[in-house]
Amino acid sequence: MSTEEAPKGAILQRDKETYAIVPRIPCGLLTKEKLRNLATVVEKYDIPIVKLTSGHRIALVGMKADQINAIYADLGMDPGKATELCLHYVQACPGTEVCKFGIQDSLGFGIKLEAMLAGRETPAKLKVGVSGCPFTCAEGLVRDIGVTGRKKGWNVSFGGNSGKQARVGDILAEEIGTEEVITLINRCIDFYAEHGKKKERTSRFIERIGLDAFKEAVLSRPLSEG
Repeated sequence: MSTEEAPKGAILQRDKETYAIVPRIPCGLLTKEKLRNLATVVEKYDIPIVKLTSGHRIALVGMKADQINAIYADLGMDPGKATELCLHYVQACPGTEVCKFGIQDSLGFGIKLEAMLAGRETPAKLKVGVSGCPFTCAEGLVRDIGVTGRKKGWNVSFGGNSGKQARVGDILAEEIGTEEVITLINRCIDFYAEHGKKKERTSRFIERIGLDAFKEAVLSRPLSEG
């Protein structure tokens, strides 16, 4: 299989011969079956590098292009997005599931958000962080969309970035309910998808159009209106 025929989402490495993949692992949760499959695949295909990523995913690195489809079949997992202009991952802390500091169900809400956003196209890659308390262990303030648990609901931020031009996201709403968060996120992404330039991350988008204009677009109507 030539380089041009490499499966979508596989990332060509610096040797120009091997690839990396990041199987989809919603909010970093792995079942024992998936763990067994991962171990089996790494041994079967002699995969030289297995790396935990910052987005709670597992990267498999060093495979030939003609191995990748078979690897995914053996894993029984969907391909994760690594280069496409869409949601790449939702990062979520344990929240009230197990953490003594958790005040909101960040893990459950993160999984819900990933399912909601997984099929949507955006001008650039999109990353989401959902934290169950103000400690923000899921790093939402430096993600495109951040959702942070508070006693009376959730805070929502937009436009964060942890890259070479780091930016703290702007708080759009504080202590709002779950359905209002969903409404607000949908409005944010709709406006971003309509007005963002190709490969323009949310951080640069907000800087270009201005926070006031963005807030006017997404908050001009009550969030209870959907």
